[in-house]
Amino acid sequence: MRILICLLPLLALAKLSHAQTFAEQIEQYRITFKEDMISDERAPLQDEDLQHLRWYKPDSTYAVHALFLPVENAQPIDVPTSSGRVKSFQDVGVLLFNIQGTVCTLHVYQNMGLMQNPVYQDHLFLPFMDITNGEDTYGGGRYIDLLRSELSDGSMLLDFNKAYNPWCAYSDGYNCPVPPAENRLPVAIPVGEMMYAGPHKHRSN
Repeated sequence: MRILICLLPLLALAKLSHAQTFAEQIEQYRITFKEDMISDERAPLQDEDLQHLRWYKPDSTYAVHALFLPVENAQPIDVPTSSGRVKSFQDVGVLLFNIQGTVCTLHVYQNMGLMQNPVYQDHLFLPFMDITNGEDTYGGGRYIDLLRSELSDGSMLLDFNKAYNPWCAYSDGYNCPVPPAENRLPVAIPVGEMMYAGPHKHRSN
């Protein structure tokens, strides 16, 4: 009994340390996100705009292991964008996962225009919507970037803490894919990037 009592504070400390480590990882992701944003000449935000970016608190329970079910003989599909134009994607697979007790699925895609570029052959695109859209998060949905190389034994880590806004959340003048109907979750995802708090910008196409 004495040994158990002594171990309890250590176990609590280890659990806290793990939580801090996860939070630090997400914080580093956000720092990199900001750096990439202001270094891209096409991006809508500049250094002075970054103060208006907002995120939920990191929550490791929204980083889940998802089963990857590949789509056989997938055909290209046209996905509408915020500007009314369309972009071509290939539906490459379905992620099956449990989030807060609800079983959900999300389709993952590859951009047809980038698939032939060796730099982007590993990249997967996951647009989604959830119950928070239009309230705490951007009404047009959010995105998550994934890599094929992250697949292991038919599954991959799906971390909603890394959900980010399309550029259309900050400015007009962009062609942001709208999440297809099959990627609209029936649950709230209260992690990742929130609604942009700065003034909406204007940009010509």
